[in-house]
Amino acid sequence: MSVQNDGGAGGRGSIVRRMAWPESASRPVVTPIQPSVVYASPDPDTLDAQYEGRVAGYTYAREGHPNAAVLAAKIDAMEGAEAGLVLGSGMAAVSAVLMGLMRAGDHVLGGDQLYGRSLRLMREDLPRLGIATSLADPTDAAAFAAAIRPATRLILLEVVSNPTLRVADIAAIADLAQARGILLAIDNTFTTPRGFLPFAHGADIVIHSVTKILAGHSDATLGYVAARDPAHRKAIYDFAVTTGMTPSPFDCWLAERGLYSFELRYDRAEANAAALAEHLVGLPGVQRVLYPTRPDHPDHNRAMGLLGERGGHMVSFEIAGGRAAANRLTRAAAQIPFAPTLGDIGTTLSHPASSSHRGLSEAGRAALGITEGFFRVSVGVEEIGLLRDEFEAAIMASQQEGAQ
Repeated sequence: MSVQNDGGAGGRGSIVRRMAWPESASRPVVTPIQPSVVYASPDPDTLDAQYEGRVAGYTYAREGHPNAAVLAAKIDAMEGAEAGLVLGSGMAAVSAVLMGLMRAGDHVLGGDQLYGRSLRLMREDLPRLGIATSLADPTDAAAFAAAIRPATRLILLEVVSNPTLRVADIAAIADLAQARGILLAIDNTFTTPRGFLPFAHGADIVIHSVTKILAGHSDATLGYVAARDPAHRKAIYDFAVTTGMTPSPFDCWLAERGLYSFELRYDRAEANAAALAEHLVGLPGVQRVLYPTRPDHPDHNRAMGLLGERGGHMVSFEIAGGRAAANRLTRAAAQIPFAPTLGDIGTTLSHPASSSHRGLSEAGRAALGITEGFFRVSVGVEEIGLLRDEFEAAIMASQQEGAQ
């Protein structure tokens, strides 16, 4: 194998010339990382052809790069989508949809238990720009219907809410959106394509925080969005490129690697979550346990209709004793990372009152069912016996006043 040095033989400055990529009759099994920000075209005609879509190619990484394209194509295949876009974070994906498609005078209706930063975007940022917003209970289609205005152009939902794991009435709301000519955007981060396919249930737009269980290892920050309508895709893409929501090639490469084990990880974590929820129910000091496929879940029938047996990898529970007991629990569960994230290969523990929903008032959190003793668990792939023992010991410690 030879490499041609196009910079000439020797001479001052020749070291700064780029070397040609080695030719090879074989190809790499692992996707190469391409960190290049810029791509050289042979002439202006070719550059024109690239921008006009007559030939394939890359120009500037903000407009797209190979690692993002490979990752997007894999998620497209999982979601039954086409021409999806990978962005720098999950919130970049949410923002690109809302800012790329909405204009002053439009109204956006969202579920009242969206992710905390999505709620902030709805409540504070969009109204500053003249885009009206409101929130309604997604488990109540009648409440959603009542909240629609003449200017409503988009509905933003999560199938399973964070952190109380309520299940939206997707069928009724999708019918409502279609009848009124309103776009339906679904954030599928919690449920993933393994548990739910939004496009098959009437969605116009699908959003992911790839950072979470799709990538799966807490080492890549990325988002994804796909739209059914090519005009919407272009509007989202143009806004993302203009505002620089560029994903890192290295993070894309990490996420692609994570996807190869996604189904194995998801299935194991889901089985663990169902078993852990069952175990938590019987422990002293546990006041409630939330898991979508449990018969005592408030949306059990809807969950079974939408998700079947796919309850997902998230469990929430509430203990007695308030903040003091919550502090004791997290200290006692020293081997379970207490962190405001989800979807890692290992189990993580989150306390919404001090993290994702800390921006709400105490009354606001109470209205959602979030108390100081409320925890959300992102269940990982550990041996289930280990998880049972660790949570049982931590909960017992939480109920002992004076324990450290």
